[in-house]
Amino acid sequence: MMKMKALALSLSVAALSLGMVGNAAADGAALFKAKTCFSCHGQDAKTPIMPVYPKLAGQNADYAFNQMMDIKSGKRNNGQTAAMKGIMAMVSEAEAREIANWLSSL
Repeated sequence: MMKMKALALSLSVAALSLGMVGNAAADGAALFKAKTCFSCHGQDAKTPIMPVYPKLAGQNADYAFNQMMDIKSGKRNNGQTAAMKGIMAMVSEAEAREIANWLSSL
């Protein structure tokens, strides 16, 4: 009986882990929406709500990813990064990579 409970617990943990990995590998477009990037950068990633916000569509994937990671870590820290810092706290490195790859494809 104890072995059955241990096996059931192991399978549950494995299933949860797979679900977490699946979320990290989610489609960049879906993540762009889910992480609320569109709120400032526009649904199409090229019509930001303010002229000072960057157009992200077509951006080099490595550049976009590095900018997101620099904002997340605090390495890039200026007046325009304050709002992004809060958003990036909810974005994993894998998710940022997916978003950056999607943006570069636009």
